Amino acid sequence: MSNSALDGEIRDGCHLMPVRVYYEDTDFSGAVYHASYLRFMERGRTNYLRLLGADQRALFEEVQREAPGFAFVVRAMQIEFRKPARMDDVLVVVTQPQEVKGASITLHQRVMRGPDLLVEAHVQVAFVSDGRARRIPEALRNAMAADQEVTGRGE
Repeated sequence: MSNSALDGEIRDGCHLMPVRVYYEDTDFSGAVYHASYLRFMERGRTNYLRLLGADQRALFEEVQREAPGFAFVVRAMQIEFRKPARMDDVLVVVTQPQEVKGASITLHQRVMRGPDLLVEAHVQVAFVSDGRARRIPEALRNAMAADQEVTGRGE
């Protein structure tokens, strides 16, 4: 199996990543523990950026030259838990850019089980280089904005 299959896929401006629920993800009642959803969504954000970089290797090399050691860090998160998931469920984490600003990106994330929306979050991540927030390089901002246009969520 290729690494890209493990990372999910970008389709129609959304990153889709399957996750199977294991015993370690659940609480004493057998439902997925709330913090497990945070881990699932973190993997979705990380793999979205990994795939964006794989599709646009030159883009990430340019960003690395402009902002060495760059990273995205969570600045704020609004999350709503709607329905529980249980052990052995196969979930899909859907990640899409919602708003790209100077030094931050807001992502809309959903955890789905088939057609059922289980968890929904709006996550603001800040672009950081050399330990401080910095303006997102133009090339990366343009790539994220292109995803917004594909999904019709751009402003």
